[in-house]
Amino acid sequence: MTIPELTSKIRDFRDARDWQQFHSPKDLAVAIVAEAGELLQPFVWKSPEESIEIARRKRTEIADEVADVAILLFEFADQLGLDLAQEMSAKIARNEIRYPADKARGSNLKYNEL
Repeated sequence: MTIPELTSKIRDFRDARDWQQFHSPKDLAVAIVAEAGELLQPFVWKSPEESIEIARRKRTEIADEVADVAILLFEFADQLGLDLAQEMSAKIARNEIRYPADKARGSNLKYNEL
């Protein structure tokens, strides 16, 4: 399914419930952060090794939280008139310049520190 098709399904789901009145850009941004917090919750105070095990063991629950974040993000982009695929492609292109593979490979430094 394409991004526009998914966005249309999300819009249809929202509209069938008359929820757009609750989905201002501010409210969607807040909900994205709240759902991202739920995604983070299983990993709090866990080591990197423990987080890998948790991700495997709680895959279904984590997938649900990932989907919640994505659904809200798709609706947010739709309300702002953003073409999410285009915006993501443009950001990847900018990151290609900011993080050249020969300088960034194996490093977690920010682009201005490379």
